[in-house]
Amino acid sequence: MKVLHVVKSQGVGGAERHLLTLLPALRERDVEARLVSLDAGGDAQRFHGALDAAGVPWLRVDCGPDVNPLLAGRVVRVVRDERPDLLHTHMVHGDVYGSIAAHVLRVPFVSSRHNDDRYLLGPFRHVDRAFMHGVRRIVAISDAVRAFHERAGLPRAKLVTIHYGLDGLPAAPSELTPSDADIPDDAPLVLSVARLIAQKDHATLLRAFARVHAEHPGARLAILGWGPLEAELRVLVRRLGLDGVVAITGRVEPRAWLERADVFAHTPQWEGFGIVLLEAMLASLPIVATRVSAVPEIVVDGETGALAAPGDVDGVARALGGLLADETRRRALGDAGLRRAREDFSVARMADATVGVYREALQ
Repeated sequence: MKVLHVVKSQGVGGAERHLLTLLPALRERDVEARLVSLDAGGDAQRFHGALDAAGVPWLRVDCGPDVNPLLAGRVVRVVRDERPDLLHTHMVHGDVYGSIAAHVLRVPFVSSRHNDDRYLLGPFRHVDRAFMHGVRRIVAISDAVRAFHERAGLPRAKLVTIHYGLDGLPAAPSELTPSDADIPDDAPLVLSVARLIAQKDHATLLRAFARVHAEHPGARLAILGWGPLEAELRVLVRRLGLDGVVAITGRVEPRAWLERADVFAHTPQWEGFGIVLLEAMLASLPIVATRVSAVPEIVVDGETGALAAPGDVDGVARALGGLLADETRRRALGDAGLRRAREDFSVARMADATVGVYREALQ
């Protein structure tokens, strides 16, 4: 079975990290999984290098503008040349241009939905439904995402949930380590890994940590990520008096930070899944997160971490402060998280379920 995946590439976010795990596992199951990268610049080379390291064949197509008839023609030509049994599209650009190729060439296709993007509740939902006409299956990465897309008008009978899977921490070494960033070896460290965009709501985390730091002056916060809000967040760090206490590192591989941290924090306004939560659980870290979208499907409040309402500065601060003050509880939650990650979110489970969807789609 030959399956061609289509995704827009401009860095290594959650969807790309998912593909870097899924595609090698599919290839181990006799699925000839290959990827078409709609290269939008940015940090796409990092993704392409990771595909090479994972042994996944890929083809580059220059992306250009969002609405681009030339891109549609390029994708059609690539799919025609590759002659896959099935197309698997990811994210909006992959869905749109992959769907066009599927319809032009009469190739069956499935789509993965990686987020509960709010724009799909507006007028664009009609466009999305049009491009999904004829789709064989729609894979939602969480029950929350599946319910969201039902609400947005996609056919319930074609939607299926397959959670992300992960078996270990990222293999790549960190280009910048906590020691390199002047984090004292004995400082309690709260870690966050997320793009610096409004959805991730780092402002709530920073305001909560300012309160935590008043009670735990030795504590440090590290935010690994990049994005358009970096300058704004640095201003907020200064305004909160957290210079020298908060490290905003930019693009950094997270392994050394996951191994060094004491607590993992994730405070989005919505979240399709949050693969960083699995990474934190595999690092035996207790998690403080917001109770939104798919997060409660991953983090069990009181068992593997603590959940607060989105935007709840007081709630996040209480949860962080409580964990920093109680090493025994940190270890208990972290150990429970590791067990849950291994039992419920394995790569084998994810890959086997995906192969099952492919077989259904081709029948």
